[in-house]
Amino acid sequence: MDFWENFWSIIWWFVWVFAFTTYLIAVFMIIGDIFRDNTLNGWLKALWMIFLIFVPFLTALIYLIARGRGMTERSAERARLNQEYTESYIRDVAGSSPTEEIARAKALLDSGTITESDYAKIKTRVLA
Repeated sequence: MDFWENFWSIIWWFVWVFAFTTYLIAVFMIIGDIFRDNTLNGWLKALWMIFLIFVPFLTALIYLIARGRGMTERSAERARLNQEYTESYIRDVAGSSPTEEIARAKALLDSGTITESDYAKIKTRVLA
């Protein structure tokens, strides 16, 4: 019987660790949302933080019920902006299209900066 008592004690310990970790993640997400929310003024942010410190579980529950939808919308908007920034960065780093590369090479050829053989090399490289 001692084995099963220890076994269920370990299972309960894992359940409590999971619940506590989930609670901590929720609290940190709430704190991040409080500071990212532009509609709250400083005093309301401070009030939420004070309540989170002194009555953490109840305040987290109330915050998620009262402001959960706005929290989701702000998170979705932040994800959309991050996606736009990432796509913009990739477009900037990736370079230009083959047509633009050939046009630049043609302009260099016309100005005499590169030779006809250099232009042919650039054109074959870009088109390959």
